[in-house]
Amino acid sequence: MQQARHFIDGQWCDDGRWADSLDPANGELIGRFADGDEGTARAAVAAAVSAFAKPQWSQNPRLRQQVLLEWAAALQRRQDELATLLTRENGKALAQSRGEIAGAISEILYYAGLARHNPGHVLEVAPGEFSTMLREPAGVAALIIPWNAPAVLLVRALAPALAAGCTCVVKPAPQTTLFNAALLAPLLELPSLAPGVVNLFAECGHAGAAYLVATPLVDVLSFTGSTATGTRIMQDAAPTMKKLSLELGGKSCCLVLDDVDIASVALKIAAAATIISGQQCTAARRVLVHASRAAEMKQALTAALAEIRVGHGLDAATQMGPLIDRSARDGVEQRIALALDSCDEVLLAGGRPAGLDSGAFLTPTLITHHDSAAFFCQEEIFGPLLVLETFDSESEAVQRANHSEFGLSASVWTADGARAMRLARALRNGTVWINDHNKLFAEAETGGYRKSGLGRLHGYDALLDFTELKHVYQNVGSL
Repeated sequence: MQQARHFIDGQWCDDGRWADSLDPANGELIGRFADGDEGTARAAVAAAVSAFAKPQWSQNPRLRQQVLLEWAAALQRRQDELATLLTRENGKALAQSRGEIAGAISEILYYAGLARHNPGHVLEVAPGEFSTMLREPAGVAALIIPWNAPAVLLVRALAPALAAGCTCVVKPAPQTTLFNAALLAPLLELPSLAPGVVNLFAECGHAGAAYLVATPLVDVLSFTGSTATGTRIMQDAAPTMKKLSLELGGKSCCLVLDDVDIASVALKIAAAATIISGQQCTAARRVLVHASRAAEMKQALTAALAEIRVGHGLDAATQMGPLIDRSARDGVEQRIALALDSCDEVLLAGGRPAGLDSGAFLTPTLITHHDSAAFFCQEEIFGPLLVLETFDSESEAVQRANHSEFGLSASVWTADGARAMRLARALRNGTVWINDHNKLFAEAETGGYRKSGLGRLHGYDALLDFTELKHVYQNVGSL
C-alpha cells in the first residue's frame, strides 16, 4: 500500500484526513493520500514566501543546478518502480510510463544546465550612463499539475521555476497524487534543499487551489488543464495581477495530403489519437485528408484503430489502457454517443470492451463528417474519438483546420517539403509537426494560440514565465 503525505516547510505532514487512490483498470485500492484544504495551502504558501526571502536559494544558481542534478540522478535509480506506479495510478501502458519518466529526467537535466545561464545585458545609453537588464526570479510559483502526464507536466513547470530561482508550491491532481509524491520525494529529501523551497499538498476538493489562484502571496501560477478552468483562473487571479502560465485545451488536426503512403500514415495517426487513451491535449482529434485519398484513409484508419490492444497497462501486450476513472469514462462515452447519432458516417463504434468491466475502458471510435462546425469537431472530447474530414485544396485544408477556438498543435503529412512548410506557416497553432505527431521534448517550447493558453513551457522560453525583467540605471560619469 502506497501512502503520500503533504510536504510543507521541510516536513512530511498531514491534517488527519485521507483519501483513497484506485487503479482505473480494475478499481483496486493502490494507497491513500493526505487530503488538504485551504489551511494546508496557506501553510505551504507561507513556507515558500519565507524561503524566497532568503538569498541562499534565489541568488545561488550553482546550488540550484546541483539540486536539480541530484534529483535527476536519484530518479534514474528509481525509473522502473516509478513507471509501474504511474501505470497503476494513471492507467497508461507501461511503455508510455517508462517513456514519460525518461522524458522527465531529461527535462530536469536540461534546466539544470540553464540554471547557470539566465543572462541579462548591459547598454551604454550615453557617455557614462549604463542600463543593466537583469532576469530575476519572479517569487513564489504555484504549480497545479494534471493527471494525464503527471511526470513530464510536473517537471516542465517545476524544473524551470527552480532553475530561475523561484520557490514553489505543488498541488497535484488527486488521481495521481501518490505518483507525484513519489516523484518528488528524492528532491524533497535532499539535504541541500532548504526548507520551504519546494512544498507539496494534495486535496480532493478545490479550496486549496482556489487560494493559490487568489492570494497575492503567489507571484506566478502555472496550470495545465481545460480552457474552462483556465478562463476561471484568469478571472479569479486578475485582482492580484500575478503572472499566469496556462496550457489549456486542444483539438489537433492532422492534414494528410494526396502524396503520402496512406497505410503508414494511418498507423501513426491511430497511435497519436490513442496516446494516454486519447487523454492528451495534443492527441490527434481530427484527420483532414485529401478527397482523392479519402476512401483509402477510411479503410486504413478504421483497421488501425480496431487493432489497438486495450487492457491493463502492466500487461506487455497493451497499447491503450483505461481512462483516468469511471466518471471521466462515463462523460466521454456520453459525448461520443451524441456524436454517433449526428455524424455523417460511423466507421468504427467504440465502447466498453468485453472482459474489462471493472475498469474505466473505452475502445476507439472513428466517424466522418463534413461540417467542421459540429460540436464533435470543435469540442475537446478527452478520450479516443477521431473525426475524419476531407478537403479538395490546400486553402480549404487550412481553412478547416483553423476553424477552431483552439490553437495548440497540428500535423502535416506530405512527401513535398515546400508544401509542408507552406501549410505549417498557415496553420494557427503553437506547434506543427511534419510527418509526425506528439513529438514533445525539453528543448522545444510548447504552448498554444487563442484559447489554448498563455506562455510557453519546455525550452528556454519557459524561464520567462518564472522571471521578471529588471532595469537598473546608473550614471557613473565620464573622464
